[in-house]
Amino acid sequence: MSENNQTKKGPLVSVLVPTFNRPVYLSEAIRSVLRQNYIRLQIIVINDGGVDVSGLVNSFNDPRIMYINRKENRGKAFSLNQALAESKGKYIAYLDDDDLFYPNHISTLVETLEKESECGVAYSDLYKTYCRVMPDGKRETLSKLVEVSRDFDRFFMLYFNHVLHVSLMHRKGLIEKTGPYNENLNVLIDWDMTRRLVFFSDFYHIPKITGEFYAPVGESDRISVQQRKDKANYARNVLAIRTTRPAKPWAKLKDLSIIFTTERFDQQAGQTIGLIWRHTFYPYKLYLPIPSAEVNRIKTDMPNLVYVPVEYGADTREQVDAALGQCEGEYIAIVPSGFPVREMWLEDSFYGLINSSNDKEGLELEGSTEQVSAIVAKKQEIEAARRSFPELKPAESLKAAGITIRKLRPNEVPFQFDSLLKEAKIAGRNGDWLEAAEIYQHIAGHYDNQMWMEELAAKAFWKAGLYSKAYEISSRINNCRPSIDTLLLEAKVRKEQKDFYSAIELLEQAEEILEGNTLVWT
Repeated sequence: MSENNQTKKGPLVSVLVPTFNRPVYLSEAIRSVLRQNYIRLQIIVINDGGVDVSGLVNSFNDPRIMYINRKENRGKAFSLNQALAESKGKYIAYLDDDDLFYPNHISTLVETLEKESECGVAYSDLYKTYCRVMPDGKRETLSKLVEVSRDFDRFFMLYFNHVLHVSLMHRKGLIEKTGPYNENLNVLIDWDMTRRLVFFSDFYHIPKITGEFYAPVGESDRISVQQRKDKANYARNVLAIRTTRPAKPWAKLKDLSIIFTTERFDQQAGQTIGLIWRHTFYPYKLYLPIPSAEVNRIKTDMPNLVYVPVEYGADTREQVDAALGQCEGEYIAIVPSGFPVREMWLEDSFYGLINSSNDKEGLELEGSTEQVSAIVAKKQEIEAARRSFPELKPAESLKAAGITIRKLRPNEVPFQFDSLLKEAKIAGRNGDWLEAAEIYQHIAGHYDNQMWMEELAAKAFWKAGLYSKAYEISSRINNCRPSIDTLLLEAKVRKEQKDFYSAIELLEQAEEILEGNTLVWT
């Protein structure tokens, strides 16, 4: 899509800009939207009960700007929902009041979404701009780094947010599926929405730098930073997000049910359920077979907990069979009381199962023993096995029905990219920069995130004294997507090669980016 087509015929994009008591920064943020090379914009500025900035907004004299001046502070989620109700665009973009878009931000994302019809979400890379906040509130830029340039990973997104809201754009229609922003959250609001978006859409990563977000050195006034200081409140928000399940059907995610079995609902059973709640990040429902008279004894506000009535003394077989009749999940984990629940206790095996090419198998959960065993398998396989062999225990009935129950293989574990990345960082901290560089290059050749990994490899080669390798990689990156880091690295190599003229040119280019004279305002 050419720029002319973008500006004249492109779809309308609604840009949501929530603000609270940051008029100095807000002015720069709005200006960066107005300087887009894409003009079909609806810009909605929402004042969340802070100082009235109507004079500032009106000073731009641009009919594309809508200003909502709410007198009451209701939080970012409420502001975004209010703006979404007013949005008319085919696409939605987000800008916090202290961040900036580069002129190509909107056009880059629109062009991608118009071409990639299977993706409802696209995102770019951003500079993390470290700054010192001066006494008058203005910011002095210290450095700009592309700290993460990560390709989309649906499973990882369920665990941790790797796409900043400022960097993404999505089709407005997806909100009808995800539901609105959760106004009960006061931190991680953005992750809650991006996490729900992965139920319904792929994300398309564009490895171009199209904006920046600010990170004050020292104490930060960002609400998200301040809210993280209350660890109990932070944990409450995380649990609320992890247990959120938007309405079905889900186009991109498998549903998981957990059947919890126990001979009696005692302290151990309660502890196991609590651990499941705290340590499970994949969306699920927990089915608890229990006599109806015992339900009132359970004191918990755990969401997604479904009580399944059974008779007193019901054994594991009867409990599982009763729960199967209510389970919604395509996959089912059967977990006994006392099972050792810890981080990734279920997700490792579940990830291996949903990516297995064998339709006739289930997996043991890690930590299973002969005494305390847990499995995960397809619901249809479990149902068929229970119908054919109701007299056997669940795992035994699956085996009798020809379903292999096996252990997870090492190459099936999720987050292998992150494990290798951690290994490389440890090597670097230990001073073994050559090993770190080789790991980064291995990751770049066998996983996604190639440009990010090559940049890290170039830095590691430099520290290992292999300047030619550092030059080869950094110059290649600078030819397609220069950043301050890679420009500085190539400049250092050029200096070592006594090519001072080229080094100076690279340093000047990096300085222009740092000072905001290039990319931002050109």
